[in-house]
Amino acid sequence: MRPGRTRGRTHVPYSDRLGPMATALVTGGSSGIGYAFAQQLAARGDDLVLVARDEPKLRSAAETLHTLFGVDVETVVADLSVREDLVRVERLLGDREIDTLVNDAGFACHGDLLDEDWSVQAAAFDVMCLAVLVLSGSAGRAMSARGRGEIINVSSINALLGADNYSAVKRWMVSYTEALAGRLAGTGVRASVVLPGWVKTNFHSAAGLERPHIPGWLWVKPSQVAASALDAVRRGAVICVPTVRWRIAAWALRHGPDALPRVVARSVRSGHRPKAGH
Repeated sequence: MRPGRTRGRTHVPYSDRLGPMATALVTGGSSGIGYAFAQQLAARGDDLVLVARDEPKLRSAAETLHTLFGVDVETVVADLSVREDLVRVERLLGDREIDTLVNDAGFACHGDLLDEDWSVQAAAFDVMCLAVLVLSGSAGRAMSARGRGEIINVSSINALLGADNYSAVKRWMVSYTEALAGRLAGTGVRASVVLPGWVKTNFHSAAGLERPHIPGWLWVKPSQVAASALDAVRRGAVICVPTVRWRIAAWALRHGPDALPRVVARSVRSGHRPKAGH
């Protein structure tokens, strides 16, 4: 058994698996929404390849998933903002038979657009735009050759706002996935993008931000995001907004008064306060 890999397999049947030996690759798969995807993919019997930067957290997630579901779990320690790491994962997608790709890796980049230090904003482009483009392209080529596969990109309801660079990169992800789905039409490969609302994860704390003060009923569980996205890609739906309440919000932002997204964006910007000590 090589380092970073645990072995075993579940024999629970699942009608939506893409093959008898299906494998899914999840970026950002050690925590939050990515881990929720990993759980649900493992529950349906898929082996996993988890990609993340934090090796201890990655190994812990792999061990837990193997123990709970008995599937094979391989870990790949990679920072997708580093070109060499990105190319390494790109090659893996070309060399291995990956049936489902979930591009979840990302982070909050809510800094002022006029800041002189643009390094964080550049890293956001690398992780949430370039990496999505490169990895989806590699997976799409390999999947098209086999005539089957799924690609899921994790965007955000922020894509419908104009709050900051995070909104911009997440909006790019929506447009890109729509284009990708069109390119893959007729190949047997499906592509979907999921736009969750506010999700209960460590997303804000990891960025040194206070969690938004919004009513509890607006928060969405990571498991809801993963379940909705997996169902959407299975049905061939390109855009997915989990939960009825956020689908209503998305409709209002798209089809309501032109000023509505700008008003909401101002509120979002004002809520991006650093936590004490940051």
